[in-house]
Amino acid sequence: MRIAVLGWGSLIWKPAKLKIREPFRETGPILPIEFARISGNGRLTLVIDERHGEGCETFYAISSFDNLDDARDNLRDREGMTHVNGVGFVDLLHDVVSERALERHPNTVPIVREWAAQHDFDAVIWTALAPNFAEMQSVEFSVDAAMIYLKALPSEKLALAKDCIRNAPKTVKTPLRAAFFDLWPDL
Repeated sequence: MRIAVLGWGSLIWKPAKLKIREPFRETGPILPIEFARISGNGRLTLVIDERHGEGCETFYAISSFDNLDDARDNLRDREGMTHVNGVGFVDLLHDVVSERALERHPNTVPIVREWAAQHDFDAVIWTALAPNFAEMQSVEFSVDAAMIYLKALPSEKLALAKDCIRNAPKTVKTPLRAAFFDLWPDL
């Protein structure tokens, strides 16, 4: 089974435990991405966000695994997730799609499926975490709300958040990233 792993954030520059055959390549599907998730350490991280996300070119790598369950477990482990349901997938061989991915980003799944078929992949996996900014901040995500959040972070957490935003691939051009670089230009 030929399995692609999609990435748009830290997977690309820090694959860590992710087992892939070669480094990530550009030309993944265009997906709605935004820094709309607050991680455990306070960083704003990139997720698929069909409401606020900007169409960005993603990256892909070929999993070292030939078995979809093993590839999903590997991505779950790399992401520090407790349950494999956080890994979205499209399995073209068995015509199966992740229910969690359909729940969290239903308009994205057909895009991934089409991309997989065009590139002769049997399956595609990705991190299917949901945006959580509104839940964590009790205010709807917006660029202004996210910038207020960033400005209020303690210095050590702000440094982590800045690294995450700065290290994202240059093809990830979101409204929040533009506002971030307006305030904190990349030196």
